[in-house]
Amino acid sequence: MAGRFVRASKYRHVFGKNTRKEFCYDNLHISRNAWDTNLVKANPEYLAVNWESSGGGAFAVIPLNERGKLPDQIPLFRGHTAAVLDTDWNPFNDRVIASASDDGKVFIWEVPQGFSLYTDAEEPASVAPVLKLSGHSRKVGHVLFNPAAENILASASGDLALKMWDITTGQANIVLKHPDIVQSLSWSANGAMLVTTSRDKKLRVWDVRQQSPVHEYEGHAGAKNSRAVWMGEHNRIATTGFSRMSERQLGLWEPGRKDPIGGLTSLDSISGVCMPFWDDGSNCLYLAGKGDGNIRYFEYENDKFEFLSEYKSPDPQRGLAFLPRRGVNLHENEIMRAFKTVNDSYIEPISFTVPRRAETFQSDIYPPAVGTKPAMSAKEWLDGKTAFPPKIDLESIYEGNAPIEVAASAQPSAPISTPAPAPVAAPVAKKAPEPAPVAPRSPPVAADQKASLSAAADKFQDAEESSDDDSSFEEVARPPPRAPAQVRSKPPSPIATTPAAQAKPPSPIKSPQPSAPLASRAPPPAASPSIAASVEQSLEQIKYLLEQQSKIIGVQSEKINAQSDIIMQLTTEVETLKKKVSPISQDQNERIRQLELELESARS
Repeated sequence: MAGRFVRASKYRHVFGKNTRKEFCYDNLHISRNAWDTNLVKANPEYLAVNWESSGGGAFAVIPLNERGKLPDQIPLFRGHTAAVLDTDWNPFNDRVIASASDDGKVFIWEVPQGFSLYTDAEEPASVAPVLKLSGHSRKVGHVLFNPAAENILASASGDLALKMWDITTGQANIVLKHPDIVQSLSWSANGAMLVTTSRDKKLRVWDVRQQSPVHEYEGHAGAKNSRAVWMGEHNRIATTGFSRMSERQLGLWEPGRKDPIGGLTSLDSISGVCMPFWDDGSNCLYLAGKGDGNIRYFEYENDKFEFLSEYKSPDPQRGLAFLPRRGVNLHENEIMRAFKTVNDSYIEPISFTVPRRAETFQSDIYPPAVGTKPAMSAKEWLDGKTAFPPKIDLESIYEGNAPIEVAASAQPSAPISTPAPAPVAAPVAKKAPEPAPVAPRSPPVAADQKASLSAAADKFQDAEESSDDDSSFEEVARPPPRAPAQVRSKPPSPIATTPAAQAKPPSPIKSPQPSAPLASRAPPPAASPSIAASVEQSLEQIKYLLEQQSKIIGVQSEKINAQSDIIMQLTTEVETLKKKVSPISQDQNERIRQLELELESARS
């Protein structure tokens, strides 16, 4: 019968687990601005939320350990004169955050030391920005820190400009002229390339320091927003968007190739924008829809997205953020944690966990992760340096020690990205011979195995008979425990196997006779004492065999009696069920059928 083949993956059973309301972040005023953004950004220490406020724009910063219902008045990060549209945390400093606003400004903020939402003041003091970056003439819709270079920030504005800021100097050293309004942007892992989607339905890959797009493709054809995310250290880009028929789509792109790999995959017909998030540690892509409560997740393998599962919730989300991998709970086998907005009033954490029961560090699901040390300074990046940021060993964090940096040679950047298409054929060639070993898994294997075991036992017996000439005591003492073991190994035919098995106990006694001393014992039969001794030995052998056979018969009779009792019990239960009031329920029918099958198997 053909079996159902399941793809092997350690993330195949990952499941999302929501959080009880009392452990969520409640009593929030999440922004209701219609601009397409994630609304929430998270790092291992804080959560940033675009805030609905009057008299200018603001956002809130919530320490992750301050859960539950928050105070009615909390300190806000104020300074913009219009709504805050986007925020982003510095990947190498958990207390530095950038904000973009409808007022055309980009601000840099620093969370105060020991920051908390619970204060004794009647009106908590607002936090002021530490740096104001002016240069855009229209609203700034997106800000995103460089993942490899320190203090390099990209901002995208409605004035069709992409600016690369050095926040240490406050200067925009690089300006990219974009043909249309940017809908999303994402850095490559080494900070050299930038991918954008825009309102003109095109996907562009930029060599930022050359200030020009190196690749330009026709993206999703639908009128609604599309998004792109660079897949970590892979040389691949994942996009989400809409078809002309307003179906949500997923695409996989390779820079330098005009068409998506395998074409665009249709997901569903829901109207909300699909927000993609990439986890480089597990090679998983998470897709969360705006306006619905579901989060799909896929594993990237052999240039395909293999669907893993879907987290479903009746509460729709408008915004979502994922925690960096260095902030997950390693002791609970958590591989990702999301923060979703619910009803614009509270944020619910969702933990994605590998279901294992283990009390040690799971190194196979926790490869080294990017730490808090950049690969280069802002000046080195502007001068043309390209490198991946160093990683940390998560096992050191698991044990409660300081993070241990992993050597750059341990990073799987090049090997993962390039050979993906080539191995597709290789596994197919390797799998071709696999059906051959399946053929021997037929019933004849048991007979062959039985024959080989008996042959091995005969060889062992012959070797023992030929080697035990000088110690008759050992020959008598060892075989008795071996004989029952061989009888038990062949229960279906105990009578047939007993003589062969039981030949071992007397054989050591008789071993001097068939061997070389047999010639020397030829004359003694004339003497009556020798004949009496041999008769006595024969009687002892027969007696021993009879005792063993009686034991076997006793065991078999006990089994037969037990089976008879089972048969009688099953028969009684079947008759009882049949006599019950009609109509018989489906469960009773199935139970009767099951008992009849058990009865037939017991009789056979």
